[in-house]
Amino acid sequence: MKALITGAAGFIGFHTAARLASSGWTVTGVDNLNDYYDPELKRARIAALGEQISFHELDIAAAVAFAKLLNNERPDVVIHLAAQAGVRYSIENPFAYARSNLLGHLSVLEACRHAKDLSHLIYASSSSVYGGNTKTPFSETDPVDAPVSLYAATKKSDELMSATYAHLYGLKQVGLRFFTVYGPWGRPDMAYWTFTEKMLKGEPIPVFNHGDMRRDFTYIDDVVDCVAAIADKPPSFDSEERPHKIYNIGNHTPVPLLDFIAALEKATGCKATKNMQDMQPGDVRETYADVSSLTADYGFNPTTPIQDGLIKFVDWYRAYFSI
Repeated sequence: MKALITGAAGFIGFHTAARLASSGWTVTGVDNLNDYYDPELKRARIAALGEQISFHELDIAAAVAFAKLLNNERPDVVIHLAAQAGVRYSIENPFAYARSNLLGHLSVLEACRHAKDLSHLIYASSSSVYGGNTKTPFSETDPVDAPVSLYAATKKSDELMSATYAHLYGLKQVGLRFFTVYGPWGRPDMAYWTFTEKMLKGEPIPVFNHGDMRRDFTYIDDVVDCVAAIADKPPSFDSEERPHKIYNIGNHTPVPLLDFIAALEKATGCKATKNMQDMQPGDVRETYADVSSLTADYGFNPTTPIQDGLIKFVDWYRAYFSI
């Protein structure tokens, strides 16, 4: 089997590429190595993959070039994980999201609908689409028409475009709403990374909404187990429905922010100095995934508690930076 992974130098893309390659897949990776965060980390991920994958530095929004690559590679599955990430950054740099998340997603859809021998497309959505929903846990059937950030709006737009392509062209697709994925080789803009960095340096950490927040932290290995299972086999679709399904991928165990900080203190051996702040624009108080659909269809059963996952991240962080 052959997979093409966009965003292969990113956090989830890197781990997905490694998992599939170790399972005998032929993997082609695509990434533009942009500078949203340090490109050297992205290059280090690609270097760690080595000859396990064939890597192409390419902007997926360059539709003609991407379609040519896809046509040449002829993968069985496309796993589209490239995107401009970050809720707060979308307020500062909105046009980056329009190009990567909207134009880029459309480029992937167009290439895939013309691709030969393609079984299905898997693409990344986000828990951010739930916006300020107060009903928990968040279910895939909940309304998601009130985003609170541009990032969330682009991800909801991606889902709508995908649903349209499934209807018009019969393109089989699975959208994955990721819930706060963390772990080794993670993203430097995420709280678990920035808190670790500051705590090890003895610097204060910003605690938004004065600590009154909860997140459904999901360890990377649990996420990749599921992505690999969907790559192996798409969900079944009734003949009368459009072939497009959306799943939540979360730990189904929201963790209070102050408990998360306490777990990180144990993992680092450092006491956190907390700088209490108000809620940030575009942020939400709680995320909590209903994963019953994913469990029913794929036996999804996340097994990594936050305490264990943070220890693994901190161990990797110390090794990577030789601390």
